[in-house]
Order: sequence, then structure tokens, then C-alpha cells
Amino acid sequence: MNTTQQESQQESQQENQRDGRLLRRSLDGRLLGGVAAGLARYFGVDVAHVRIALVALSFLGGAGVPLYLAAWVLIPAAGSSSTIADEVLSHVGSHLSRPAGFISR
Repeated sequence: MNTTQQESQQESQQENQRDGRLLRRSLDGRLLGGVAAGLARYFGVDVAHVRIALVALSFLGGAGVPLYLAAWVLIPAAGSSSTIADEVLSHVGSHLSRPAGFISR
């Protein structure tokens, strides 16, 4: 591990302590949804270890993909307080609360 990675991990650990260790999907260093980078930052480990663990779980029983998708939906993005699930439920709830004969234009 080079000094840049060590400094990054130390900064993320300090950030977690400052923020009360909020778990967030990362917006930087992400490949898909930022789940692995967010988990790595939260636990203070290298993101490669988290990605390897998710791939291993995918091949050993198939749990990696459903876990990743669940985390993507349930963990809010950095800088946001709402999750994808919150946004979908509020959108669906707003459509369900309309009267039956209501037509929007």
C-alpha cells in the first residue's frame, strides 16, 4: 500500500469519526453505484478488499449480487440524506394518494 492510499484511509477514518461514522455510497472512486467504496471508507479498509469479498460472495453461493443491489438501494449517496428506496416509495405513495377519478394534465 502506498502513502497516498494510507493517507486516504486515515482521512476517511477521521471523516467517519467527525461525521459519526455515517455509511454513505461514495461518489468518488466508484465503479458502479459506489457501494464498495462507501463500505471501504466506512470500515477503513482498502476498496479492493471489499470488491474481492463481493465477487467471492457472488461465486460462493451467489449472495454478492443481491447484497450489492440491496446496499445500493438502501444506503444513501454521499451528500444525500435519502436513499433510492425512500425516493421510490415517496413517488409511489404520491401516486397512490390521488383520488380514483383524478386525472393529471
